[in-house]
Amino acid sequence: MSFLANRFLNRVLHKTLWTLVLPLCALWGMAQALTGHVAMRDPDTPHVELPTEWQGAPLRPLALSEVELRFARHFPGTLARLTDGRQVLVLRTVTQPTRMLHPATDCYRGLGYRIRNEQLEEHADTTRWRCFIAERTGRAVRVCERIEDAQGQGFTDTSAWYWASVAGQSTGPWKAITVATPL
Repeated sequence: MSFLANRFLNRVLHKTLWTLVLPLCALWGMAQALTGHVAMRDPDTPHVELPTEWQGAPLRPLALSEVELRFARHFPGTLARLTDGRQVLVLRTVTQPTRMLHPATDCYRGLGYRIRNEQLEEHADTTRWRCFIAERTGRAVRVCERIEDAQGQGFTDTSAWYWASVAGQSTGPWKAITVATPL
């Protein structure tokens, strides 16, 4: 195998070849990662910029759990979890009417929480929220949620939102905001 012999010409050719091949491999890998990421996203879902603060406190993103990632793959929109260090915000953007957007009480009950004190509240900015206390194994969380449409109309009931969106009385994209505060 004289073509593999350790000669000056072979060394120069190998170095030149690797100088070309390695960047191409890196570019190919990045393209695969980007293509895989875009393929998992609903093409009808607009890019959603996440808020950087909530009620004057800076927000940082939280990783989604495995269950949330599986749910997000089929959800017609986006899903994000953020925290200000005290509260956890779950922000969902919805691009079409769907029954996959359901009340937070359903999620908490499904996780084994007991729900109490469910009520509507009007916050200082005159927005209405549906709030409740979720308790499990000695831990309690106060949860408030609402849905807003593209025109700023708010909903505290997912069923009312669903039927308004199906009937064309509310247009998207819609933002579903859930705020959980440990007690």
